[in-house]
Amino acid sequence: MFTNNFDPVAIEIFSLEIRWYSLSYILGIIIGWYLAKNYFANKNIKEKFDDYITYMILGLIIGGRIGYVLFYNFEYYSNNIFEIFKIWQGGMSFHGAVIGIVIATILFSKKRNDNVFNYLDIVALVSPIGIFFGRIANFINSELYGYETSVPWGVKFIQVDNLSRHPSQIYEAIMEGIILFLILIYFWNKEKFKIPGKLSSLFLILYSTFRFIVEYFRVPDEQIGYLILNLTTGQLISFVFFLLGVSLLYLINDIEKKS
Repeated sequence: MFTNNFDPVAIEIFSLEIRWYSLSYILGIIIGWYLAKNYFANKNIKEKFDDYITYMILGLIIGGRIGYVLFYNFEYYSNNIFEIFKIWQGGMSFHGAVIGIVIATILFSKKRNDNVFNYLDIVALVSPIGIFFGRIANFINSELYGYETSVPWGVKFIQVDNLSRHPSQIYEAIMEGIILFLILIYFWNKEKFKIPGKLSSLFLILYSTFRFIVEYFRVPDEQIGYLILNLTTGQLISFVFFLLGVSLLYLINDIEKKS
């Protein structure tokens, strides 16, 4: 059994703290931007990508934070407004980040008269990289941990208790990060998935499926617990995103058949 007693602060210079959580976002954005621009973007999009990345980062941060506030802890933040701005303390919603990125991409693509999916498909391809680093940071921070277990790979999170628990953050890093990335790369090389929007829809379907499964091993947010049908907030939102992905894929296939 592995014992987790990591310090959430990666670097401390005098009174300045740089946390693993912040570094995970920085690494995810830098590596994702590099791969997107140099390997996945076509010539037309590549020329605009440096301008687009600013929109994407703003959408990611603002959407992720607002999503967390609204979906997971609205009562607390409604009574502590200024706490909303303390992003460095953690508290981001992936689903909120997706919504923020979509809105930011729509605004950017309209200004450039581009198909919004020319950008969103690329973001979908590289997003698992950021997800991977984010989940590793969650593991280091001893947050979003799993249920008590007797499996050999169980982890004792010292900052939580002395129980052996599922390392649900690692499950998510593998499924939503590594496996999802490999699957998307595989389909990216398929000619029929060159049609704008197909990769985005596939990303929504697969991420939602993986997230829904892993949530069964993960302790739900204390302030929310279980909701309808004993499902967590993450599972319910993932189900909605799954339906959106399926609907988008169906719509694109239908348009493709008629053209």
